[in-house]
Amino acid sequence: MSKPRVACLIGWPAAHSRSPLIHHYWLRALDIAGGYSIEAVPPEGFADFVQRLSARGFVGANVTIPHKERALSLSVPDARARAVGAANTLWVEDGELRSTNTDVEGFINNLDACAADWDRAEEVLVLGAGGSARAVLFGLAERGIKCVHLANRTIARAQALADQFGASIHPIRWETIDDVLPRVKLLVNTTSLGMHGQPALEIDVGRLPPQAVVADLVYVPLETQLLAAAKARGLQTADGLGMLLHQAVRGFELWFGQRPLVTSDLRTLVEADLTKV
Repeated sequence: MSKPRVACLIGWPAAHSRSPLIHHYWLRALDIAGGYSIEAVPPEGFADFVQRLSARGFVGANVTIPHKERALSLSVPDARARAVGAANTLWVEDGELRSTNTDVEGFINNLDACAADWDRAEEVLVLGAGGSARAVLFGLAERGIKCVHLANRTIARAQALADQFGASIHPIRWETIDDVLPRVKLLVNTTSLGMHGQPALEIDVGRLPPQAVVADLVYVPLETQLLAAAKARGLQTADGLGMLLHQAVRGFELWFGQRPLVTSDLRTLVEADLTKV
């Protein structure tokens, strides 16, 4: 009998992660003899840990803060990880440590599940220019979106992403957001604004067209003020918890050999964990 396959989450700190909850749910649902653990690894020990991942008994790993950029440099990344500039999923293939960034498909697949035909949007507005924005921009480019307005408090950071991702990205100043809202059919918040403990995201969703879709990558709280305002207008929405669940799918498939489903039961389980005191 072959030894059960085991994956892990590597972070510092790492105890807050919901990844074990998600992957153990899928292991039970698919009747797979496997495991998923949390490994709290400080920055000074990260290189040794991942270079000896197989020797430690792991078939792969998720990587979270502060190790994502280092994971990229210590592995053989795919196009997505290179474009995003960070890796969040590692696996061993043909003796090589390989990496990808599943935030891209997490964002896109969640949108597909929540808002059919969202990719017919001729103009999109993305808020923020950090690592999450890179994943969003790569996903939008893959789906053929031709015009993405990118708003950031520091216009130079938005311009740097435009230089990387090409002519479809149009940097705009934060104070000009109201000018483009009436034209965009998809609004995406990649900033921490609206997150528990962070300042509110001040934006007038009333200026969006009635067919617009609003996506927020924040998942604490589950329903941000942005999403609540969008729902009050009857707009389609995609939340950060959906992205969290969908981004976990590919790693599980790479490690355990079966593609899991994001179900309402799984969402209910993680929701309950996020909201318990």
